Amino acid sequence: MTMPYSSSLTNPEWEILEPLLPEILPPKKQTRPMNWSYRAILDGIFYQLKNGCNWEDLPKDLPPYSTVYWHYKQWREAGSIEKLMAVLHGQVREGVKKKPNGQP
Repeated sequence: MTMPYSSSLTNPEWEILEPLLPEILPPKKQTRPMNWSYRAILDGIFYQLKNGCNWEDLPKDLPPYSTVYWHYKQWREAGSIEKLMAVLHGQVREGVKKKPNGQP
């Protein structure tokens, strides 16, 4: 299990993201089972983006940098990151619309 970092997904955040991934991420040829979960890979991506470190400098309790970077590159090239952001933005906008006068 990875150690939590300030950039790590919380359980509520993961509950929002997890059901969206199958429809947004590009299909992957499953030649063998994945060694790392999508949550762990996303935690690695978020760690690198938040801290601005070299991919090679990811903490050792996160997936290997080559795995994290490979997924990041594939998802970026497929437009998956933008699609995910658009879906999340839409969910936030719908949530705001449902609240009268923007009240919580």
